[in-house]
Amino acid sequence: MGGKHFTIIVAVVLVLLLSLALKMLTLGGVSYAWSLLIFALVGFVAQMIDGAIGMAYAVFSNSFLLSMDIPPALSSASIHTAEVFTTLASGVSHLKLGNVNKKIFQKLLIPGVIGGCLGAYFLSSAPVNFMKTAVNIYLLIISLVMIAKAARLTLSGKPSFRGISLLGGLGGFMDAVGGGGWGPIVTSTLIARNHNPKLAIGSVNLAEFFVTIVESITFFMALGVVHWEIVLGLALGGLVAAPLAAYVCKKLPTRLLMPLVGILLTLLTLRNIGILRLRSYIL
Repeated sequence: MGGKHFTIIVAVVLVLLLSLALKMLTLGGVSYAWSLLIFALVGFVAQMIDGAIGMAYAVFSNSFLLSMDIPPALSSASIHTAEVFTTLASGVSHLKLGNVNKKIFQKLLIPGVIGGCLGAYFLSSAPVNFMKTAVNIYLLIISLVMIAKAARLTLSGKPSFRGISLLGGLGGFMDAVGGGGWGPIVTSTLIARNHNPKLAIGSVNLAEFFVTIVESITFFMALGVVHWEIVLGLALGGLVAAPLAAYVCKKLPTRLLMPLVGILLTLLTLRNIGILRLRSYIL
């Protein structure tokens, strides 16, 4: 299926979402309209960050929703459902702009889907704090490697394609278990292994669409109800931001893109490690 067909699908999805939003606004009144607008703004900002540098959609959205006292399980389920729409738009945009490496995409696809399904199933029955800590330490190391490479102002050596399938499986698994992590784990590792940041970000974003579908179906089967007003707002904001973010990704120079990803990943992992340590003290 070509980029033109994907564009048509995205347009149809956007029209359907707008129609649903108008119907729900009619039924919900002014207060509902403000809530929808806020969630749409959150979705827009989150997708601009994620689409441009390949990570942080779930982390940004989840932090905001948790601050509004949305239960963590429902917050995660709502975000993953919204990502079905946003990752489709983001993947199509990157594909049309030439930011996708087919070899990377194909190696990530099936393992990522399997890992996401297993992770969503595992999340419902097993403690995962130890795994989260281990993965965040790994991500911290990767982020420092990326910053060091950026300081040398070059991508040294040929890009390595070894282990990409295993990386996709791990990324999908931890994305479901941790409520986010596909971008930080997969994108950062590919960049650290000398892949062009633009192609790494675009390929990972396109593969994420398929991973997210499986995760959202599994979460829906396990949790049932999600907050549809959250899903709708995040999805609409993300769909508007996706093509803009892909364009920003294409235009940003590699020398700037790599340190941006590295610095953001460092901040996110330090934040996550701090939260995990705080929870261990409380418990």
